[in-house]
Amino acid sequence: MNKNPLKAGIFGGTFDPVHLGHLITAQSVLLKRNLDTIIFIPCYISPHKTNKPASLSIHRLNMIKLAIEGYDKFTFSDFEIAREGISYSIDTIMHLKEEYDELELIIGFDSLVTFDTWKEPDKITDLVKLVVMNRSHNAEIKNRNRFFERAVFVDTPVIDISATEIREKIKSKLPVNFLVPEKVLEYITDNGLYK
Repeated sequence: MNKNPLKAGIFGGTFDPVHLGHLITAQSVLLKRNLDTIIFIPCYISPHKTNKPASLSIHRLNMIKLAIEGYDKFTFSDFEIAREGISYSIDTIMHLKEEYDELELIIGFDSLVTFDTWKEPDKITDLVKLVVMNRSHNAEIKNRNRFFERAVFVDTPVIDISATEIREKIKSKLPVNFLVPEKVLEYITDNGLYK
């Protein structure tokens, strides 16, 4: 089977909900890393948030589809949702490696700090390039692990939007315009999410 020649970035997360901060930083990484596409992958259950129930995975996936609609540089995968259970990056990477030759795993700086606790972190860095969204105020981290040496740091815009804040605002009947794409907001309203 011929592999897809595209250079793809893997952008995973809970995306509860996907918001403009996700899209802006993904676009920034796409351009700075010269990627052909970014694959948004909502997890079924995050290994780092097993005690925090997320919205139904089908809602989170549908919101991603709406958020990236019409933009051919962004795509999605329902691999982790279809598998169910705890979503480990290594399993997703092994799956995507069957299709793509060149993959980059996009993570936040906070994830790099704990990357040595991930499942099979050495195998991950053997298979993909580790791309870390860097923020200037992260420079003085004391507990640097060995993966700092293997990571590629990309300066991305600091977009101070959090999914938790969006959920809280909706619960409190406060507006979230300009935080999520319009179609995502309509979906949240139509499905009565976060109330």
